[in-house]
Amino acid sequence: MTRYVLGVEYDGSEFLGWQRLSKSGTPDDTTVQAALEGALSSVANARVDTICAGRTDAGVHAQCQVVHFDSHAARTPRGWLLGATARLPPAVCVRWCQPVADDFHARFSARARRYRYSLVNRLARPALERQYLSWERMPLDADAMHRAAQVLLGENDFSAFRTVHCQSPHAMRNLHAISVTRQGEKVIVEVQANAFLHHMVRNIVGSLLVVGRGEQPEAWIADLLAGRDRTVAGPTAPPDGLVFVSPLYPAEWGLPSEVTLPAAIG
Repeated sequence: MTRYVLGVEYDGSEFLGWQRLSKSGTPDDTTVQAALEGALSSVANARVDTICAGRTDAGVHAQCQVVHFDSHAARTPRGWLLGATARLPPAVCVRWCQPVADDFHARFSARARRYRYSLVNRLARPALERQYLSWERMPLDADAMHRAAQVLLGENDFSAFRTVHCQSPHAMRNLHAISVTRQGEKVIVEVQANAFLHHMVRNIVGSLLVVGRGEQPEAWIADLLAGRDRTVAGPTAPPDGLVFVSPLYPAEWGLPSEVTLPAAIG
């Protein structure tokens, strides 16, 4: 039995999220996990089950989701990569594959995760790249959003930014970095933390948009964090603009640089 790790890229527009659904629900081919497992199982000529670094919701994309699986099949990393990608829908591909130590775990070995939220800030909705961009017609002060967001850094209780459906036993998370920048008509929010609560990034963005529109002062974000009350925070931002950039792992696992922590952190 060999354990393999994959880097998987997908456009979440066509899927109901990462996680495989029960047989009694919507057909499994509408989830990324089921599509990937079907492709890998075909290559292996045997059932393959996968574990990912972090589940994504319906409509959310991934630049490099990390997945591991075990198989007895005698296949090369190239064979897994090309064979699986050939059997996947156009919205999903395997970017890289390599064998890994048996104690590697895509979820539990990760030390950080990164997300990027992108939106077009103009009067007209986007036409090009619309599945990867959210839209805000009111003018946004990206600098004010960035300053307001800095109070979220460090280990905090993020109850004000979790969905009521979140199944995590607690709301403590360590936010390593958050930035809001303007690139022409686009406003980009980039976030890194040890882990995220359900809808945490989209809820943070939703509240930052309230500040960006000038409806609340910058200090409001600090008040929300301290108050721990989801009902008074901003709305959940749409999924369209959210991309799971990648998880990050210690260098000891020997994974590609895009998913490896800098030496000083790892």
